[in-house]
Amino acid sequence: MPRGYPRTERLNAQIQKELASLIRNDLKDPRIGGVTVTRVSVSPDLHSATISVSSFGNDAELSEAVTVLQKAAPRLRHTMGKQLHLRCIPNLRFVPDHALREGDRIAGLIRSIALTEGKSLKDGEDVDAM
Repeated sequence: MPRGYPRTERLNAQIQKELASLIRNDLKDPRIGGVTVTRVSVSPDLHSATISVSSFGNDAELSEAVTVLQKAAPRLRHTMGKQLHLRCIPNLRFVPDHALREGDRIAGLIRSIALTEGKSLKDGEDVDAM
């Protein structure tokens, strides 16, 4: 695993906080209504940043939101540059983050298994038979 640099990690957190605020307050497009910035990864040379975003909508809505955010990236970068006071503002690249959705799917599977096992126990079935 590559060594983390404290400045890069601080910059990741700062950009994540700033982008979340800009997306929530400055962009008025309804297609990005439920978007959450889940992770920011700035390159070691600080010239590019990959921003992972998630939403509670389906995959098509998330894909559309990523497209809208990518089109708004120059504006977001410019506004962010005024507020962060960095020598080099990284280019922004938005990507969908499916981790939250996958976590919800797995939690649902676990719940359904737990309910099935609980129902089987109530019916008097043997636990070892499962």
